[in-house]
Order: sequence, then structure tokens, then C-alpha cells
Amino acid sequence: MTIIALLRRREAGIIVMIVIFSLFVGVLQPRFLTSETLRIVLLAVPLVMIAAMGEMMVIVARHVDLSIGSILGFSSIVAGMLWRDHPGLPVLLGVVAALATGSALGLVNGLVVTIFRLPSIIVTLGTLSLYRGLLFFYSDSRQVDPQYIPRDIIGMSQTSPIFGIPWIIIVACVIALATYFFLDHTRLGRQIYAIGSNPTAAPLRGIRAAPVTILVFVISGALAGVAGVLYASRFGYVNPGITGVGFEFTVIAPIVIGGVSINGGVGSVGGTALGVLLLGAVSVALPVLGVSGFWQNAIYGAVILFALVIDRSVRQGGLKGLLARDAA
Repeated sequence: MTIIALLRRREAGIIVMIVIFSLFVGVLQPRFLTSETLRIVLLAVPLVMIAAMGEMMVIVARHVDLSIGSILGFSSIVAGMLWRDHPGLPVLLGVVAALATGSALGLVNGLVVTIFRLPSIIVTLGTLSLYRGLLFFYSDSRQVDPQYIPRDIIGMSQTSPIFGIPWIIIVACVIALATYFFLDHTRLGRQIYAIGSNPTAAPLRGIRAAPVTILVFVISGALAGVAGVLYASRFGYVNPGITGVGFEFTVIAPIVIGGVSINGGVGSVGGTALGVLLLGAVSVALPVLGVSGFWQNAIYGAVILFALVIDRSVRQGGLKGLLARDAA
């Protein structure tokens, strides 16, 4: 692959955006370009990175999971309540419980979408509220306080034997690499792209669309469960009214800016990871620049709209061709 071809890739454009944005903020606030700020950015992205890997698969398969924030919250509260109500319970059991909870909720999404042939955006919009309501019922609206979160879980956000890099960053990188190999080097991964590219033709090629669709929702839910455990690690508590609220937009924004088409069939792990890193830098830069955090959702919304316009223009043969077609 030539240098020109590399520069034309979506990933190269995102890297350039990250560099330009970092230099721009660094000129305004030099403390942004320090190792401490880099550490803060890296700690800000693992939760989104992990959840984005699952959500990316769902979108590549031409669906969307809006309930991912509620699944994260439910999984996190299940693990937190186990540790709170059963002191001395092995940490691993709490992690398995969160993983199982996320997988089960994702399975429900997949089954409803495939059995009743309903639009996933409508189904998961409903389960977003359903799961959140069940979360309040299950937890009795009570927060799991920091003293109940195991020290081993808290320690995952602090360090590790591997050059002192926090475990949550390592876990996020491992999951991203595993997702890359799954999508790009397995038959099942290629089937996910095939279904997203042409759901009508995929069954004619022997691809069973329903089981694959259910699988991507289960994977998305399972990874949201992992992110739920790491949420408890990162923040040291779990609150049913806060944990995971609005998380779906935080996850979808870097996915679409990373080149994953909302129409399915197109996208890469590398682009998604870079999109997560870019918006992680944005989220850290806002308080450094003295900008209110309330602007963060507005910025994410603008990013989603911008990425959708770019995606459509590329699919229609360029922005000039798009404008000409609309004018006609």
C-alpha cells in the first residue's frame, strides 16, 4: 500500500484530526500537552472503547443498540450488589455475573428484533427505558458505595505489573485486538459484514442472518457488562440514576466518526478505536479550556451529524455528486 493510499484512508484523517486538535488545545493551554493529561485521556477511553467494539458489530450488521447504557448500568449494579451483600465473595464471581447479565439483556434485544422482525432502533429504544426501570427496581434505587467495591477492582484503574499501565487500558486494548481478529479473520466476522452490506442477498449465500444478528446483540451486551465492571473500577461506586445514562451517544459518536456506516456493511476496528481516542481527547480538553461539560453532548451530536453527512457523500460518489443529485 502506497503512502498516498494510506493518507486516503479514514483512519489517517482521524489521526491528523487528533494531532491538529491536540496542538490547537496545547497552544491555548500548554498543560494539555503533558504526560499527566495523556494519562487522563487514556483512562477516559477504556469504557467507551470496550462498549464501542460491541456496538460497532451491531451497526456493521445494519442494526443499532440504544440500550447499551442501560445494560452497562444494570450489569454494574448486579456486580456491585453482589460484592456489597456478600462480603468475601470472590471478585471473579461478580465479574461473571456482570458478563452474564449483559449477555442476557443483549440476547433479549436480539430475539425481539429477529423473531418479531422489528426495527432495532425501536426495540432498543424501548429496552433502554425498560432495563433502566428494572435497574431501579432491582437495586431499590440504592447506590453501591465505594467501601463495597473490592480493592482488586479499584486497583484495575490504578496500575498493573506491565510497565505500570492500568489494567483497564490493557483490557480495552486486548478486547479491541480480539474484535479485529474476529471480524477480519474469521468466517463469522465476514458474515456480519455480508449481512450488513446486503441483508437480502446474504441468506442466498447460505448465511443464517437471524443467529448472526442475535450473536452481535449478545456480544454487544456482554461487552457492556465488562464495561460495567470497569465503571465500578474507574469511579469507585455504582449509582442506578447515573451509571450509563446517555452512554449510548458517547459510544455511537466515535463509531460513526471512525468510518462505520450507519447503513451497515462498512467499518473497521482501527477507525473506531481512533474515533474513541479523538472524542476522549475532546472530553478531557473541554474542562482544561474552561468549557462547560454540558457542551460535550452537543459536540457529540454535531460529530454524529457531520459523520453521517460525510458517509452519505462518500457513498454517493463525493460531495459534488451528492449536491448535483439533490439539485436535480
